Amino acid sequence: MTDPVLSVRDLRVTFQTNDGPVQAVRGIGFDLGRGETLAIVGESGSGKSQAMMAVMGLLAANGKATGQAVYRDAQAGGRPVDLLALSDRQLNKVRGARITMIFQEPMTSLDPLYRIGDQLAEPLRYHRGLSKAAARPRILDLLRLVGIPEPERRIDSYPHELSGGQRQRVMIAMALANDPDILIADEPTTALDVTIQAQILTLLADLQKRLGMAIVFITHDLGIVRRFADRVAVMRAGEMVETGPAERLFTAPEHPYTRMLLDAEPEGRKEPPPAGAPELLTGRDVRVTFRIGGGLLKRGRDFHAVDGISMRLVQGQTIGVVGESGSGKSTLGRALLRLLPSTGRVAWLGRELPQGAQEMRPLRRELQLVFQDPFGSLSPRMTVGRILGEGLLIHEPDLSPADRARRAEAALVEVGLDPAMRNRYPHEFSGGQRQRIAIARTMILRPKLIVLDEPTSALDRSVQKQIVMLLRDLQGKHGLSYIFISHDLAVVRALSDYILVMRDGRVVEEGPTEMVFDAPREAYTRDLMAAALSRDRFGRLALG
Repeated sequence: MTDPVLSVRDLRVTFQTNDGPVQAVRGIGFDLGRGETLAIVGESGSGKSQAMMAVMGLLAANGKATGQAVYRDAQAGGRPVDLLALSDRQLNKVRGARITMIFQEPMTSLDPLYRIGDQLAEPLRYHRGLSKAAARPRILDLLRLVGIPEPERRIDSYPHELSGGQRQRVMIAMALANDPDILIADEPTTALDVTIQAQILTLLADLQKRLGMAIVFITHDLGIVRRFADRVAVMRAGEMVETGPAERLFTAPEHPYTRMLLDAEPEGRKEPPPAGAPELLTGRDVRVTFRIGGGLLKRGRDFHAVDGISMRLVQGQTIGVVGESGSGKSTLGRALLRLLPSTGRVAWLGRELPQGAQEMRPLRRELQLVFQDPFGSLSPRMTVGRILGEGLLIHEPDLSPADRARRAEAALVEVGLDPAMRNRYPHEFSGGQRQRIAIARTMILRPKLIVLDEPTSALDRSVQKQIVMLLRDLQGKHGLSYIFISHDLAVVRALSDYILVMRDGRVVEEGPTEMVFDAPREAYTRDLMAAALSRDRFGRLALG
């Protein structure tokens, strides 16, 4: 490669902790060409984000980087500058101007107290000396460039008034404000549904062609890599184990770890339950309505989050519920469990479920829920044993402490964890282990139905596959039924035998999994399928 815009050599990142030094990045090196897209891939904790945070000088206070990160600024005639040798003051002239970065969750990167226009004006003021008034035409141009509708109105919006996709577009606009040579994108689409993912990635590719910037794409999603990257660097445990052209890496990977990543797609098909399987749950004309706005003198308006849905679930069945963010998937799941006020009829084993919390309490052990973020749903102050035993205290209060401990250990073993782990706390576990604990918490009560709300979306692909296999095993062993809510179509297809496609609170298409995936009738369903970026090593849609 001639004249790379960035050359990294022997980069090492070490963090000082109470348990001693931890080396997060172990002597990696790579070159980034002008106008090139380099994808850095690996599982959580592999060091990929910390490597680029070191290049940007954004490590935490207890972190230290050594090695070289040589940047060649085209505006300075390609003069080489070692970013790791710069002071903060010197680095500030480069960071946000010549090299910029966007992150996974724009809501935490954008200040909720300032309007979008004010935040976009900040890099222009700092690096170009433009006043707010002078920056306004440039800001409007940037908003148009990234596809924000009605930029003259949106420039005065606050972050919470924008959708997730629009907030990520604003972050891209901010990153492009000063025409950078390099854009570092750290998991920029992980929190978005598939259609918005496709829009953001297509936007980045188009902008790269127009502006000629290089992109470093940090991700664990190999479907994105296959579609957008020129070259790929694979990281594991702080080391770069394989690099090369994207096409070669996907068709002829050399390292066993790379091959493992490529084989991590969920596989197989869920067979439908046998004919005549007993009916467990039915919903008829289920509706959930929220009042939006209003006040003492102003009447609010009704928002129909779930708008007249009917469905039927039998023993051993998995119904997959798919759709974009805001389509009503999660609200439907909670309404069916009577966790939200609703109208219409929801029946369990032929009897209508009561609306009151007290009346529902005896039924809760049979109707369980697993959330997207297990860390947020597991108490950080309780050991795993106490977390698992909490439901038993409510539903089997006569159990002795010794029996509760035995049941907790058995539940851990059933989800593939060491029973000795019951004395540890949630923060001591990985994301996949925490999700196994969340599943164990439901299984200890021996439920008949589990609603799984995006249970794999925060996990690496290889861990997703493990969770899918676990859920299959538990279903086969105990005859469980699932309602599986997700925007990840590959996981939905691997686990479900029937599909509901939701849009704006309504079911727009439903049917057996193979029929919906292979021959969708509705244009909206076809758009969801087309937008799915989870692809196999050859670039085909990897849906099982």
